[in-house]
Amino acid sequence: MTAARAAGSTPELTIGVVGPHDLVERVMLMGHGPTPVPSRLVAAAYRDEQEAADKVVRLGSGVDVCLFASPVPYDFARKAGVLTMPATYVPLNGAALQGALLRAALDERYDPARVSIDVLGRAEVEEAYSEISLGTEHVHLREEAAGPGTLAAFHERLWRRGITTVAMTCVHATAERMEMAGVPTIRVRPTGAAIRSSLQTAALLGAHHRLEESQLVVVLVDVPTLRETPRRVTPRYWRDELKLSLHRMLLQEAHRMNALVSPVDDHSYLVTATRGSIAAATDGFRTPPFVDRAREELGLTIEVGIGMGRTAHEAETHARAALARSQTSQRAQGFALDRDGRALVPAPRTPPRPQQQPKAKGLEILARLAEKFEQEGSDADGDGQPLIVDAETAGRMLGVTPRTARRLLRTLVEEGLAWPLPPNRTPQPGRPRQLYRLIVEKLGPQSKAAT
Repeated sequence: MTAARAAGSTPELTIGVVGPHDLVERVMLMGHGPTPVPSRLVAAAYRDEQEAADKVVRLGSGVDVCLFASPVPYDFARKAGVLTMPATYVPLNGAALQGALLRAALDERYDPARVSIDVLGRAEVEEAYSEISLGTEHVHLREEAAGPGTLAAFHERLWRRGITTVAMTCVHATAERMEMAGVPTIRVRPTGAAIRSSLQTAALLGAHHRLEESQLVVVLVDVPTLRETPRRVTPRYWRDELKLSLHRMLLQEAHRMNALVSPVDDHSYLVTATRGSIAAATDGFRTPPFVDRAREELGLTIEVGIGMGRTAHEAETHARAALARSQTSQRAQGFALDRDGRALVPAPRTPPRPQQQPKAKGLEILARLAEKFEQEGSDADGDGQPLIVDAETAGRMLGVTPRTARRLLRTLVEEGLAWPLPPNRTPQPGRPRQLYRLIVEKLGPQSKAAT
């Protein structure tokens, strides 16, 4: 059902309504009223509150915000970790509880001072009772949310022992179980005013989230290996091939995020995207983007800074500040700054990414080559310079023929432990030398230290 549409082409918000059938129908019927933002309601009704998490998963990314018919399904969905969008619920305290107490007072069989109540907190219950001048000495509470069977057993035990006169429950499935068992039951239902207020809140949450998701974000990617220094001058063809490979990888990643990639200089790139797309690619700004793939596929260590801002210039300024902060810190902290220049996540975690492990033979060959470089006094790796060999050099280091060395180097390439570089073309006749860049990063810090 669709609420009143605003003029213009502003896309509607989609609000997913999760709850039992009767309450969902009630919310949907009230959704015709005006909301701060044009909204469309999508029903996700269940028979049991424990189905709430599954209903949220089924709604998926098709909704901007979730509205739960009570705090119970909201709690189940939150604990299941399926809430990837803003969410709120219709409260059952205050007027809702007082309405249930009024229904109990109007029935001569029930004593509102001797009842059992689930889900609601003690402070909420005491406030509602104090407003109607009733004491809570004989009111029994179970504040923790639980399955329908557990809550039904709590109420039924008290009633059968004569301690209470009626059970008041916030859980639809619990009410059904107790009614079938013959236990006097009153459901705590949300008021119309609470539903209208919650719809307004959900619309505002969704609108704010949508604006936040579309906020401009700039990612600055810096490649230390490509920086020229007086002590380190890399071959031009190697630099060009590496830049092309990295640019291709960034374009592939940017395509998935609907982002734009542009080179800044010889060793850095700018990726322009929205906050929503970057958040999805960084586990909510906990893991720097592109870093793992660049290390695994290209053997490169890249540095990343993310900045947000009200303008493209402001976002880029914050990205450069974030990059400088991460470069000067030994820990990967503050690689993302919000539009006010504050660290978005103080201590991001980098979860391990499953990857195919190289075979032991390839690692052994790589370790032997790295050890030979170390023994011959090469300072390339210590200065950040890549280790580059050809078949003749590898054969000499390993004590095998160039033909065998060429086969071993192809094995390293197949296992992702070496990277073939463009042939070194010379004016001399014959086949040009094929160079390989050894990805010693795959040995790990302990293995490299051992060599």
